[in-house]
Amino acid sequence: MKTNLIKLSVLLLIATVVSCKQKTTVDPMSLYSEIDLNAPSNTLTMKEASKGWKLLFDGKTTKGWRGYNMNVFPDCWTIEDNALTMNTTGGAESQDIITDKKYRNFALSLEYKLSKAANSGIIYQVAEDTIYKFPYETGPEFQIIDHEGWPEPLEDWQLNGANYAMYPPKVRTYKPAGEWNHAMLIVNGNKVTQILNGQIVVEYEKYSDEWNKLRNSGKWADYPDWGKFDEGYIALQNHGTKVWFRNIKIKEL
Repeated sequence: MKTNLIKLSVLLLIATVVSCKQKTTVDPMSLYSEIDLNAPSNTLTMKEASKGWKLLFDGKTTKGWRGYNMNVFPDCWTIEDNALTMNTTGGAESQDIITDKKYRNFALSLEYKLSKAANSGIIYQVAEDTIYKFPYETGPEFQIIDHEGWPEPLEDWQLNGANYAMYPPKVRTYKPAGEWNHAMLIVNGNKVTQILNGQIVVEYEKYSDEWNKLRNSGKWADYPDWGKFDEGYIALQNHGTKVWFRNIKIKEL
């Protein structure tokens, strides 16, 4: 009888583990379909709210954001036309901003627009410490760049939609400078998916053999702490060029 109880307990434990794994599985395109791209800027629809989405930017204030390694919002950023953007005439030229909160498993949805030859990025799993000067030293980056207007040749892993210095975009769905692009970033455990204008452009498994090889053989070999954090801040990069961000929404998974 005791043996049967032990067997039953083991089976229940296995079932629980399997169930937990199933709960953490997400369909990227299903998450994408939860966003209403026709909704008014910087608002949540009832459907989005019911699905667990929250606003990270209200279009009017900088609430929820601050400078990297700062307790305040830097003056090199401003709000223009209901969008976060760079104020290149004030403050430090390259001060990135980060969320007030750290995130582990999440879906991030936002729209961005580039000026000609602009360069920026969405950086995630960022660690904050004074030993680092910029978020990119620790976190992976969803590359945002006007590669069509860029004055120099670029590697494929530098193109818009790439996982910067790691994975090039599988398809090129980028809209040119002056037009709004929609980006979605999904981080669920070690599985990362990047969607640009409705199409999956990057998929990778963190810590996989492929990921380790790319991480250790390229640019990030010189950054010992890059990619080692599974929870961190989300950053918007200021590369000294003009980029607009709006409709920033997040859903924790």
